[in-house]
Order: sequence, then C-alpha cells, then structure tokens
Amino acid sequence: MYFVYILQSQKDQGFYIGFTSNLEKRIKEHNAGKTRSLRQRLPMKLIYHEQFQNSKDAKNREKQIKAFKGGNAFHKLIQSSPRLRRD
Repeated sequence: MYFVYILQSQKDQGFYIGFTSNLEKRIKEHNAGKTRSLRQRLPMKLIYHEQFQNSKDAKNREKQIKAFKGGNAFHKLIQSSPRLRRD
C-alpha cells in the first residue's frame, strides 16, 4: 500500500504534501525533524490521506494535489473530504 498525505503545520498553518509506503512511520520522521524543510514548522498534523495499490498511482496523485495546492480545488479537497482528520 502507498499513501498520499497532507500535513498541516501547527506553527504556521502551512501545508506539506507527500507520499509514502508507511504513513505512520513517515509522520513520525517528519515530526522528529528528519525533513529539513519542515524543521522550523513543527509540529505537523495529518489532516488528509488517500491510499493506493501502487507507487505510480500515488506519485501521480501527489503531483496532481501539488499542482492545485493553495487553490480552490486544494481547499475543497481538504475541507469536504470524509478523510479529513480533525483530531
């Protein structure tokens, strides 16, 4: 299984989009400061994810979401999805 995910910084409210084969491990790595670009934006919170059978489909979906990041389609995705987490 592969996952496309969206994290939101609890510090600056910005977003990070990525994909992985181990979602739980990857989020822990991000919040441990192992992603240089996120170190100053920690902690990050998982707000959205989708599951895929193969890495090709996950990569393509990640690119699609990144292409409309910040636009209406992005906001609609994270606000109206039943996968949205509000923990």
